[in-house]
Order: sequence, then C-alpha cells, then structure tokens
Amino acid sequence: MSEKLAQKVSLSLSILYHIRKAKGKSEGLAGIYCRITVDGSRAEMSISRKVPIDKWDVLAGRVKGVSAIAQETNELMRSVENAILDKQREFIKQGTSFTATDLRDAYLGKNQNYKKLLELFKEHNDKIFRLISTGEYALGTYKRYDTVYNHLEGYIKLNYQCSDIPIKDIDYKFIEGFAFFLKSEKSCANNTALKYIRNFKKIMRIAQAHDYISNDPFINWKMKKKIVHREFLSEDEIKRMSEKDFEMDRLNQVRDIFIFACFTGLAYIDVQKLTHDDILLGIDGSKWIKIRRTKTDTPSSIPILPEAERILNKYADYPQKEDMKKLLPVASNQKVNAYLKEIAVGCMIKKTLTFHLARHTFATTVTLSRGVPIETVSKMLGHTNISTTQHYAKVLDLKISRDMLALKERESILGNTKTAHDLKNI
Repeated sequence: MSEKLAQKVSLSLSILYHIRKAKGKSEGLAGIYCRITVDGSRAEMSISRKVPIDKWDVLAGRVKGVSAIAQETNELMRSVENAILDKQREFIKQGTSFTATDLRDAYLGKNQNYKKLLELFKEHNDKIFRLISTGEYALGTYKRYDTVYNHLEGYIKLNYQCSDIPIKDIDYKFIEGFAFFLKSEKSCANNTALKYIRNFKKIMRIAQAHDYISNDPFINWKMKKKIVHREFLSEDEIKRMSEKDFEMDRLNQVRDIFIFACFTGLAYIDVQKLTHDDILLGIDGSKWIKIRRTKTDTPSSIPILPEAERILNKYADYPQKEDMKKLLPVASNQKVNAYLKEIAVGCMIKKTLTFHLARHTFATTVTLSRGVPIETVSKMLGHTNISTTQHYAKVLDLKISRDMLALKERESILGNTKTAHDLKNI
C-alpha cells in the first residue's frame, strides 16, 4: 500500500466510547461500549465494564474521578485504543484494506481469513500444473491461467500500488477496471479479454466455496461476446494448396498435415497426438478416427474421407524410431504456423493461414456447405455446445444460394413453378 494511502487510512480512523444503560437489576449502572469508525463504516463492541451513569464524562468519553476503579477502567480503555491502533498498523503494513468491522474482529481475535487473490490464484495454477502429467489438464490450460495471473498481477501493481489484494476487496469496480486494463494496457481483443475474465471468475467461485467471501462480485457484471468472422479456405484454395509442389520438403510436409486437418477437423494438438490406436473400423465398415479432444476431453468420431486417407497412406512408412506410435510427422505449433505463412504466399492465398483455420475449413467448406447437418458436424468437431458450431453456419452464403436454388427447382407452394412476376400478371 502506498504511503499516501496509508496516511489517508490513518486519518480516517476514530475510536470513541459511550455508555448504554445496563439491562436487568443493575440500576444506575451503564455498560461501556467502544465505537470504531473507518471512512464512515462503524462497528461497536462492549469492553465488559460497567460504570455508574453519574460517573461518566460524556464529552471526554472517560470515567470521572480518581478512584481505583475509575483509573483501572480508564486505563483499560486506553489499552483497547492502543490495541486497535496496532491492528490498524498491521493492516497497513500488509497492504490490506480494512473496515471498522475488520479492526474490531481483529482486536477480538475472531478467525477472519484475509486470503489474497494472487495467493489463491497461484495455489490453483500449481494444482493444475501438477495434474498435467495425469492427463486431467492440458499444458495449454495451465498456460492460459498463468497468463491471467500475470495480467492480474500487473493490474494490481498499476492500480492499487501493492503486490496483492485481499479477496474480500474484489468488487464490481475491480472487475470493470481489470477488463479495461486488458483492453487498453494489454491490447486484448474483446473476446480474449472475456476469456481471461472467465478464468478469473473461476478463482472467485473457489474463494466463495471456501468462505473467503460471502457474495459473488460478478453477480451484476456482464460483458458481451462479439461475433467474429472466422476465415476458412474455399474449395479452389484447398485444391490450389493440395496440388502445389514446393521445393522444400518441410513445406510439403506441413501442407500435407494442414490438408489432413481440413478433411478431419482435428485441432493441432489432436493431429500431433494421433496414433494407430485412434484409427478404428466404424459402424459402416470403413476407417474412422475416434479420439477424445485434448482441449475439452469430449469424444469425437470422424469418418476418414478419401483426401485424408491419401495423406495417411503417403506417410505410411512414418514414424521414425523415436515416435513409434505417431501417425504423422507434426512439427511444433510455432514452426507449423510460420511455414503456413510461406505456403500461403506460394499458393497466392491472401488469408492469414494458421493451423486452426483448417478446422474452420472442415466445418464450413468441407461439411456444412455440402449439406452435412449441423448436428453431425458438431459431433465430429467434438463441440460441447451446438451454438459453437452455429458460428460457422452464419457465414455460408454459398450454402444459402444452393439451398434456395434447390427450392426454386421444386414445385411452387402454389402448385406450379411460375415466378412472382408471372403471378402478378395473372
């Protein structure tokens, strides 16, 4: 916490004493209460002492007189004040914001757990990292959460001038500020920022489950996902790439793997992990790819189309000794995407080629535009929600044109094939 903030907190604290008439038969006596005020928030507690009402100095907030009882009670009130001030200094030293209730509970020794955000986030990420080897989580999942952790760390340092913040202090303002930080300071696109905040939201759900907070700070927070145009290759571009012969073997190899993905819809990591054990005979007696997607652990069943089988046959002599089970020679994702840029230039394709574009191409050009039902495509892609698949269907003007052409060729609703213009002139 900054020095200026510490001074502000120090000036905002007041500790006052007042009395309340004691209940029951304690006639003429009143209980002494301590009132703590921090930035307008109040908390009270009894100091477990009673005093004759006529012996209480309202203005001074002390017991009148020099009797032993008066001196002992006044000394107790001073010690309570000092103890509360000590708790205030502890909060400031730790960089922890606090309320009057926090000070009171800290003085009373109540078991308040001021768990901090980055502390809990790191515990979560460490667990994910340790479970990668068991197959429960993918390395990419860990990296994504680690990225969010780093962004939150930067946001807290920039806006709160401290290294961490208590989870109980996370509110709507913090979330809104973090969203703005991601877009402005980190240049994240709207949907990327939304994904990061959803990861952050998971940590807050964990905090609520452990009673570090009682209310969900996300309850009133909303951020809309923007519909993004997903690029894909046309039939002509697929053919042009497939028939292109490159001088360098590495480009031919990456091209083949990319085309294979265009006709199977597999993500990069699933193509890389593909083994002979994943090729099975389907219900129709032909070869199918049956896997569980690495990203979502959902089942995906894909009949092997002739174009994909041609590539599998081409690399039938693969693997080399170090990868005895792997079906295809897949380079690192970074290298593949770099080589795809060269391939795009060689094939005169102006679109930004990434390996994931092959999956989009399978969903659109290879399946949906050829009349494969969206439910079937969703199943092959291993989507957990059909609305994910529907994003691809929205861009298929070609399929709309073909469907409407088929409609024109059918018998009219009115029982003939006359056009609207013909009907008008009847």
